[in-house]
Amino acid sequence: MDKKLLIAKPVEEELKIFNNYYKNSIFCNNPRIQEIIDYIMKSDGKRIRPTLLLLAAKACGEINNVTYSSAVTVELLHTASLIHDDVVDESKMRRGMASLNAIYDNKMAVLAGDYFLSTALIKSVLTGNIDIISNISDLGRDLAEGELNQLSLVKELILDEKEYFEVIKKKTASLMSVCMRVGAISVNATEEAIAMFSKLGELLGLCFQLRDDIFDYFTDSIGKPTGNDIREGKVTLPLLYALREAPEEERKDLLSIILSYNYTDENIQKLIGYAKDHGGIDYAYHKIEELKAESEKIIATIADTEVREALNVALDYIVERAY
Repeated sequence: MDKKLLIAKPVEEELKIFNNYYKNSIFCNNPRIQEIIDYIMKSDGKRIRPTLLLLAAKACGEINNVTYSSAVTVELLHTASLIHDDVVDESKMRRGMASLNAIYDNKMAVLAGDYFLSTALIKSVLTGNIDIISNISDLGRDLAEGELNQLSLVKELILDEKEYFEVIKKKTASLMSVCMRVGAISVNATEEAIAMFSKLGELLGLCFQLRDDIFDYFTDSIGKPTGNDIREGKVTLPLLYALREAPEEERKDLLSIILSYNYTDENIQKLIGYAKDHGGIDYAYHKIEELKAESEKIIATIADTEVREALNVALDYIVERAY
C-alpha cells in the first residue's frame, strides 16, 4: 500500500471531515479572490501536517471540533507561509506547478498569503482554547523569524552549523512541532504527552528539512532547479560540512565564490560537486539517522498500535521521500 495511505489510515475518516472543513473555511464569494484560491488548492500538498495533528490527537483522546479547527488553522498558516516564501525566494515553481507569484504577480501573491494568514487567525479563535491560540500565534512569529534569520545568514555570510539548525527549527520544524502539540492539546492530553508530541514533531520537521536540503544537490525532477538554494545564497548542511572539513587553500577558493556571490552555473556546480565529493551528503544523512533514531524511541512509547505504526511509516516516508 502507498505509504501516504498507511500514514493516514488511522485517521482516514477524520481526514475527510478535515478536508470539508478546510474547503469551507477558505471559500470566498468574491470570484476574483476565489480564482486565486482555486489555483492554490490545485497545488495543495500531501496534508502531512494535519495528518500528524490528527494522529497526535487520536493517540491522546477523542478527535473533536477543536481538533478540526486546529488542523484547519495550521494548514492555512502553512499555505500562507509557502505563498510568502515563493515571493521572498523569487521561486517560479511550487510542487511541479507555476507558483502563485509566477501566474499573477508578487503583489497579488503577498495579498493572497495575507488572506490565508488572516483566515488562519479567525479559525484559531474558533477553537476557543487560549493555549492553542497562543501556540498558533507563536508559530506565525517563528516562521517569520526563521525566514528573516535565513536572509540574515545570507547577507552576513554566517557559515555555522548551529545557526543553520536554529534557522530550520523555526522555519520548518516549528510547524510540525506545533501541529502535534496542538493536536494533543485539543483533546486535553497530559502535559507529559503534549511535550512528547511537540518534541516528536520537531524531530520529524528537522528530518524533513534536511532531506529537502539534500535534494538541492541532485538532478531535479520536481520543478525545483538543482542548486537553487546555493543560487539564492543559502549554504545548507552538506556544503557547510564540506567547507568546514576542506583544506585551507580549497576552502579559500570555495569561500571566494560565496563571499563574492559569484553564483554562475559553473560555480554552483563546483560547490555542489565539492559538497558531494567531500562527505557533505553523507554527513547530512548521518544527522538524519540520528534524528530518526531519537524519533523512533518516542514513537515506541505510544500506546495506540495503529497510531504508532502510522507514525513509524510517516518517519520512514519523510526520511526516504523522493520529493
